[in-house]
Amino acid sequence: MGPREVTAYLKRCGETMYTPSNAAPTEELRAKLPKPTGYKLLIAMPEVDKTTAGGVYLPEERRGAEETASIVGYVLDVGVDAYGDAEKFPGGPWCKAGDFIIFRSYSGTRFKVQGKEFRIINDDTVEAVVDDPRGYSRA
Repeated sequence: MGPREVTAYLKRCGETMYTPSNAAPTEELRAKLPKPTGYKLLIAMPEVDKTTAGGVYLPEERRGAEETASIVGYVLDVGVDAYGDAEKFPGGPWCKAGDFIIFRSYSGTRFKVQGKEFRIINDDTVEAVVDDPRGYSRA
C-alpha cells in the first residue's frame, strides 16, 4: 500500500471515533509489515480517539480495550491462499486489499509496528465489506 492509499485511509477514518496519530506510514514502517501467508489477511486498525464526541477524555486503558475489541479495519494485504477454497467461498473472495471490513471482535493476531496496531486474521473472519467505516462500533 502506497502513501496515497494510507493517507486516504487515515482521512476516511479520522472524522468520528477514529483519528490518525501521524501522517502516512514511513517507508521504514511499510518495510517492516509482514506478508500474510496462506489464508490470512493483514489488517490496519484505526486508532481510537483520545476523547469522546462530547469531549470526555478516554484514559489509555479504555482506549486499549476499545482497540482490542475493534470490529473495523482496512485490508492491506491478502495471503496467497486466501479465498482459494471454491467449496468454502463459492462466490469468490469476500474482500480484497483496499477494502474496509467488519470482522469478529477480538479476532486475529494483534501486533504493533512503530506504535500502530495491525492484525492478521483468517479469511473467513470477515463479516462484511463497508464503503465508509465511520460510525460503526460494537453493540
